[in-house]
Amino acid sequence: ARVAEMADPRIAALAPPRAAELYGLTLLSEDVSDGEHNMTRFVVLARGGQPPVGEGPWMTSLIFEVKNIPAALYKAMGGFATNGVNMTKLESYQRGGSFAATEFYCDVVGRPGEPAFDRAIEELGFHSKWVRLLGTYRQARERG
Repeated sequence: ARVAEMADPRIAALAPPRAAELYGLTLLSEDVSDGEHNMTRFVVLARGGQPPVGEGPWMTSLIFEVKNIPAALYKAMGGFATNGVNMTKLESYQRGGSFAATEFYCDVVGRPGEPAFDRAIEELGFHSKWVRLLGTYRQARERG
């Protein structure tokens, strides 16, 4: 939308092809990755979530903050292991440069409503200060 507003032919955007249709832009190139293994995800933001529909396999992205206790991350991850839920990504962040609060972003295979997934998230919540599901989406390709 911003590129369309600017109307400057020297400016472009990296976005899904549908964005060019929506904003009346010209699609200059597709599949611009520099490696077959690269993957860019685009997200749709909404105030209220909608349950995923259709066939999986599904991925869910979430963030959480562990408690500031020994083995906090180990304990928080236990529910994924015991319930057979595959975590394909885990990134850590220190909020405000402090070592007192560690937040994590992760992607897991599965979606809310699947018993193993729900049990893993429940255990994660027990061992974390908070957990926030960011969204569930169909896998573009199998991971793991």
